[in-house]
Amino acid sequence: MELVAKKVSDSYTIMSEYVLPNDTNTLNNLMGGRLMYWMDIAAAIVAQKHSNKPCVTVSVDNVNFHNPIRLGNLITIEGKVTRTFNSSMEIYLSVWGEDLIKQERYLSNEAYFNFVALDSLGKPTRIPAIEPETEREQEMYKDALRRRQLRLLLAGKLKLEDEAELKSILFPEKK
Repeated sequence: MELVAKKVSDSYTIMSEYVLPNDTNTLNNLMGGRLMYWMDIAAAIVAQKHSNKPCVTVSVDNVNFHNPIRLGNLITIEGKVTRTFNSSMEIYLSVWGEDLIKQERYLSNEAYFNFVALDSLGKPTRIPAIEPETEREQEMYKDALRRRQLRLLLAGKLKLEDEAELKSILFPEKK
């Protein structure tokens, strides 16, 4: 069966939660572990919407914390596929905090999650390609390859000497 490529918008997901007392630390800020839990759920929804298969988290590249989310604020997580490979996909998440009383919305976090789709036997299985449409989606698609190469390099599954472009980015020649 031939897999039909999908648009980024086909699996775009928005998930919202209130930050309640049980979600916070002693400073009344959302705990990082609770945030990661919600981000993993949002990314899993994106992955399964794209692949129509069960998916598992393989890695989280990094989570950048910009602003804390306070008790009583709304948290909104937006997720989308940036690029697909054979059985894996990279998912970009942006996390927004919002004080509904003050009507202030702010970027709290950003992260890249990586998922693999599984077949009925629990083995990695092919997934549809992604078709970036906007200029921003095309830029994220292109950059995802470098992030993947870096992940593979750090995991010992790729040799730097085999990737001239990545090597030139990591070690630019001095002039």
